[in-house]
Amino acid sequence: MDLVFRARRVITPQGEIAADVGVVDGRIVAVEPFIESPNVVHLADDEVLLPGLVDTHVHVNDPGRTEWEGFETATRAAAAGGVTTIIDMPLNSIPPTVEVAALEIKRKAAANVSVDVGFWGGIIPGNLADLKPLHEAGVFGFKCFLLHSGVDEFPAVTKAELEAALRELATLDALTIVHAEDAHTVRESEPDYPGFLASRPREAENRAIADVVELTRKTGARTHILHLSSSDALHIIEGAHRDRLPVTAETCPHYLTFTAEEIHDGQTEFKCCPPIREAENREALWQGLREGVIELVVSDHSPSTVELKAGDFATAWGGIASLQLGLPAVWTGARSRGFHLTDVVRWMATHPARQVGLESKGAIEVGKDADLVVFAPDQKFVVDKNALHHRNPVTPYHGRELHGVVRQTWLRGKEISTTHGKLLRRGEA
Repeated sequence: MDLVFRARRVITPQGEIAADVGVVDGRIVAVEPFIESPNVVHLADDEVLLPGLVDTHVHVNDPGRTEWEGFETATRAAAAGGVTTIIDMPLNSIPPTVEVAALEIKRKAAANVSVDVGFWGGIIPGNLADLKPLHEAGVFGFKCFLLHSGVDEFPAVTKAELEAALRELATLDALTIVHAEDAHTVRESEPDYPGFLASRPREAENRAIADVVELTRKTGARTHILHLSSSDALHIIEGAHRDRLPVTAETCPHYLTFTAEEIHDGQTEFKCCPPIREAENREALWQGLREGVIELVVSDHSPSTVELKAGDFATAWGGIASLQLGLPAVWTGARSRGFHLTDVVRWMATHPARQVGLESKGAIEVGKDADLVVFAPDQKFVVDKNALHHRNPVTPYHGRELHGVVRQTWLRGKEISTTHGKLLRRGEA
């Protein structure tokens, strides 16, 4: 063995066990009660060995808006938070990833990364002919918006345009991921939080999700609902599952952590789209996870500069920076509701890896990459925005006490201390 991790608590697909995890050439080759090796990493009694998390919803904004974030800072933050693989969104970078030439520009921008990085392609009006070449170039699927994305270079698609794209992508068995808010339901925001929340009501999500399910039924394409915030839509997704439609859904740490009732005027660090809703809505989302209607929890890390987050809820940038904090944020909420680390690993590692076809990621088992996290689940800390690795010190978690500290993160059997991540292509990992 090149390396053995010895721990009383290891989260595996079979549950939590005491085991040694043996690594050769960056891969897990054994999960056994005891492995002879001169190179043993002994976990402390308060530490648990987790698989590296897979975050399939990250806006790195590089190239073009590197003052918002960038591959070096984003992947350092990921590693510090126990995330060993990210899939980068196609928008907020310039150019957006809507053609192969733009994908190659983005890959060059990602020359120095601390974790493994893959890329989504984008669906916008007029790029139907670019979808197959992007698929062949190795993107993990395609994102679209059903209303204004927030940046003009990534326009929304109509329902008819989405249907045409889904028919094309169904022939490739490619995944389409959708920002599902209905453009005709969303209206202008007022400057205070109640006004912002009212401008993006649950009905906007519900209608858009119903449209996505309808188009999935018509085309047979695989679809995924991004950043679900409206618990009212759970029955729509559950109905799609009953009908065996290939529809999945995710939610995000901020929807599981915060509530509308605690957000005050001027606290624009909480602004995101769709918005953080009421406490009873949050609890219903947790129930959706418990019942398996929601299968993934990913960050939707969407950072910006301090200046763009200033102002009021009508004008500030809508996005939450949380890539480094997702694991402790979700674990803090999960443990208080009777969930276990096995649940968190399923939502944040196993299911995201499976969704994008990363067969070598997401679990501690023989044959997988030795992407491993040493996690102290009972240790508490208070979030300090200035101590985070994100480029800009803006996060709604600042000052919040969370449970769970990432003490070490390993990528393919090497502790992450340098930029030794690699760029991933669909089908290769």
